[in-house]
Amino acid sequence: MMIEQHPIYEILIRLSLALLFGGVIGFERERDSQPAGLRTHMILVLGACLAAIISEEMGALFGSDPTRLAAQVISGIGFLGAGAILRFGFNIKGLTTATTLWTMAIVGLAVGFGYYILGAVTTFFMLITLTIMNVIEKKFVRINLIRNIVVDIDYYDGVIRTVRKTISSIAEKVNSFSVRKSVRSSRLRITIVAQFKKSERIEDLVETLSKIEGLRSIKIDQ
Repeated sequence: MMIEQHPIYEILIRLSLALLFGGVIGFERERDSQPAGLRTHMILVLGACLAAIISEEMGALFGSDPTRLAAQVISGIGFLGAGAILRFGFNIKGLTTATTLWTMAIVGLAVGFGYYILGAVTTFFMLITLTIMNVIEKKFVRINLIRNIVVDIDYYDGVIRTVRKTISSIAEKVNSFSVRKSVRSSRLRITIVAQFKKSERIEDLVETLSKIEGLRSIKIDQ
């Protein structure tokens, strides 16, 4: 069965809707200060839509399978999504943006193939998920902050136990605890990976550790 070529006005409508849908999700990501924001999403969905249109046009002209190019778009978007994932110490950012890029690429393909309502509904559901669910997560889902803490302190009997107890009393959970002692001096370097409920608890930890005798320095990395 041959696919008919589309009039230019219908192609323009599809491209315009693709830009609109990409702009809706891209604007939300831009407000959240994500690396892939408004322009990235708009261009992505526009490109995916164009790929679908070209696939149909080529199918109409040469009788080729219109889904082959679309399949390559879906797999290729994975590389772009990987670029949106950033690592900050022990924390990962950008996973949600990577999934929006991948899903919006499919929305672009849907619009390009003429499934306007399907693309609009999917965009609406994504917007609801990104906005309302974000509020629900912040209110009801507890997300711990993971921090790497390095403490340099003079060695004396009981100091390691004191530091461990201090951190354990303030942190939600201690993931790891290691001690390294200098052979040239009586100084210790204690390295801890711990989880905290709020950033204020990290500030409390710094103030409490500062009161321990023999403390030389505190370094806290994300």
